[in-house]
Amino acid sequence: MKRSLINRKLGKVEKALDKSIEKAEIPGAVVLARMPRDGELLEYDWVRGVSTLRPERLAMSRDTVFDLASLTKTLATTTAIMRLVAEGLISLDDPVCKYLPTFADRSKDEVTIRHLLTHSAGLKPWRGFHELLIQKERKTGERLIGTKEGREWMIDRILRSALVHEPGEAAVYGDLDFIVLGALIEAVTHTSLDDYCRDQIFEPLGMKETQFFPLAVDGASEPVMPEGLRRRVAATENCSWRERILWGEVHDPNAFAMGGVAGHAGLFSTADDVMRFGQCFLDAWHGRSDVLPQEWVKTFSERQRMPESSDWAIGWDTPTPGGMSSSGQHFSERSVGHLGFTGTSLWIDLEREAIVVMLTNRVHMVAKRSRFELRPQIHDFIIEGLTAD
Repeated sequence: MKRSLINRKLGKVEKALDKSIEKAEIPGAVVLARMPRDGELLEYDWVRGVSTLRPERLAMSRDTVFDLASLTKTLATTTAIMRLVAEGLISLDDPVCKYLPTFADRSKDEVTIRHLLTHSAGLKPWRGFHELLIQKERKTGERLIGTKEGREWMIDRILRSALVHEPGEAAVYGDLDFIVLGALIEAVTHTSLDDYCRDQIFEPLGMKETQFFPLAVDGASEPVMPEGLRRRVAATENCSWRERILWGEVHDPNAFAMGGVAGHAGLFSTADDVMRFGQCFLDAWHGRSDVLPQEWVKTFSERQRMPESSDWAIGWDTPTPGGMSSSGQHFSERSVGHLGFTGTSLWIDLEREAIVVMLTNRVHMVAKRSRFELRPQIHDFIIEGLTAD
């Protein structure tokens, strides 16, 4: 194996990141890659750009904390459901209304947990409930955004909502499925979602930098955060309705309205912690670790074909055939991954044992909004580099 050739090939990654920063598509990024080859574990990292441009300019660092956005769905919610299934507390094909009786409203009694995890339940993919709460606040004069009452109102509205298609008829990616799953986890465990994930996932896996940042119980507009941590957090959008740059508070508006803790968004972490999760998942899949249940890791990694054309595994995406996947062209069919709107992603090739973590702050003070084609490009460069002969 020629390490020099690999290093030369991987030089494309740095160039692509720098070009994206120069074009104002992203302020910065932390990218980690790992793959075993010829008895050696190849590990690479790229740290580029800045984590915050305003209100002050701070350089990106390997320990920068990112708003993971929808990676919350996999690292927190999907993994929590997997643990509950492994413990026999729930079953994937249980109707959701068995644990959340209100969900049976409007003919949803046949929707199962598996439907929610594969985005095939038939719920509307998204709705701006934060806007409804703001309207409600204006009418009543009562503070609801970020409060327990506001959270309960939002969950109740979602549980009582109507389906837009029959369960299993289509797979439409969205957030409401996972807001329901977050509520289900809390109903089954009698524990808050953030406390359960901390105790049953993040601490056992050694993910010391991974956490939700809940708002204060009185509905204060700023999250509860340890002293000094904020300067390590990558800032996100200049939010029009919150009238500030989001720095250390969840970007997703519905998650913010729910108090910073939700099944679809709200999790913050570092690249190293996300890599740690990916390695634990991979080791469990290969039977090298019991920190996650191997049987269920394998089950959750399988495409569910709900419907037949869907690429969704259980809570995880898989590579889309034809090179249209965010994973690029080279991740094998036996791969799982997920994205986050703020510019985050995790892809795990279960066969090749390659893991790529890409965390960016793409929504922070950028000049352009693209389809973020940087992701597949970076993944292609990394796999091509690590497999170079």
